[in-house]
Amino acid sequence: MSKLAKAMSKFRLAVIQLQVTSVKADNLSRARRLVKEAADQGSKVVLLPEFFNSPYGPSFFSAYAERIPGESTQMLSDAAKEHKVYLVGGSIPEEDGGKLYNSCPVFGPDGDMILKHRKIHLFDIDVPGKIRFQESESLSPGNSLSMFETPFCKVGVGICYDMRFAELAQLYARKGCQLLVYPGAFNLTTGPAHWELLQRGRAVDNQVYVATASPARDETASYVAWGHSSVVNPWGEVVSKAGAEEAVIYADIALQYLADIRQQLPITAQRRNDLYTVTSVQEG
Repeated sequence: MSKLAKAMSKFRLAVIQLQVTSVKADNLSRARRLVKEAADQGSKVVLLPEFFNSPYGPSFFSAYAERIPGESTQMLSDAAKEHKVYLVGGSIPEEDGGKLYNSCPVFGPDGDMILKHRKIHLFDIDVPGKIRFQESESLSPGNSLSMFETPFCKVGVGICYDMRFAELAQLYARKGCQLLVYPGAFNLTTGPAHWELLQRGRAVDNQVYVATASPARDETASYVAWGHSSVVNPWGEVVSKAGAEEAVIYADIALQYLADIRQQLPITAQRRNDLYTVTSVQEG
């Protein structure tokens, strides 16, 4: 393996578990400072949480919504360019054409926006006695897959509830993604039950790295996030994990290790495409 190929076979990923407040300017300022901290530690790809610029909840979606480009995406663009990183901008409430979306903008090291993922699966759940939440009462769904290339690997993007849908992860893996990123904000009901389980499942099923970024926990918020942002390797091991508080966690993504796992357990070649298949009908 050449020196260049060896250098490209491993890179550092940073996941920012941000303490989100009701003051947008403070959220943006803190996020930018932590992006710098991540870059100073050698990170090449940086991931922010779902709704990193605003509190989460129907009463906040419209009040904090922006068009893209706008104030929050300008900060992301500037930070990505200044620190020469691929910056996955968590998500923000986006207004477009009179509709609201839960949108994840991604910026390259030149500061250009390289994709915008709109949350495909809206968080409509009702667990009696515990939590009821209906994103579809306020938000509209996205309708496309979202992937981007880096010099290291191809990355697939989902937002929170998207992680529950195994088909999306399967499609990303089939299309060459080796890292899946999910900004998310699971709660105190679904978080302890499914947050880590889903990440490990998506990683093992598809032999990919999976990274999730949650807001830090705020017990005074109307919607309390679980936290525990994580990175899981293709063997299903949690290699990096935050607690409930604000933190930056790191993981060295080793693509040779991923290749070894796929060689040792060649499930892609063993899949029975003559019996079943998962296909996409609309591309991003």
